[in-house]
Amino acid sequence: MVNSMKIMGVDFGDARTGISICDKSEFLASPVCVIQETDFQTCAEKTAQQAKEQKAELLVIGYPKNMNNTIGERAEKCQAFAELLHELTGLDYVLWDERCTTISAHQYLNQTNTRGKKRKSVIDAVAAVIILDSYLGYRKNQAE
Repeated sequence: MVNSMKIMGVDFGDARTGISICDKSEFLASPVCVIQETDFQTCAEKTAQQAKEQKAELLVIGYPKNMNNTIGERAEKCQAFAELLHELTGLDYVLWDERCTTISAHQYLNQTNTRGKKRKSVIDAVAAVIILDSYLGYRKNQAE
């Protein structure tokens, strides 16, 4: 059995970065917040602060591979962000394939009829939950 820990999901974006966290049992991923920040360094510092406040033990950072599995500029930026977070927090990180998470987040918000400004403010946190949830499912399957 894998040791359970508090894991923080991060959906890094140029303007908005979604943050999610799971409980110690790794059962449920929940949205925490969306960091509104366009400066790369400042965003990393605010994300590191969230990791500290949430008592995260591992970071799962969305890694937007291209549909043909290649690594583009966006994925490289996410990897640089993950490395900076590691320097700031000392926490290990996992780059998690996030293809289609934003699409899933939009579908979820359609189902819950979330519209307008509210939608824009939560979409990234929902995407971070989907990234973390996907990773938790993977961990659970690895343990079994």
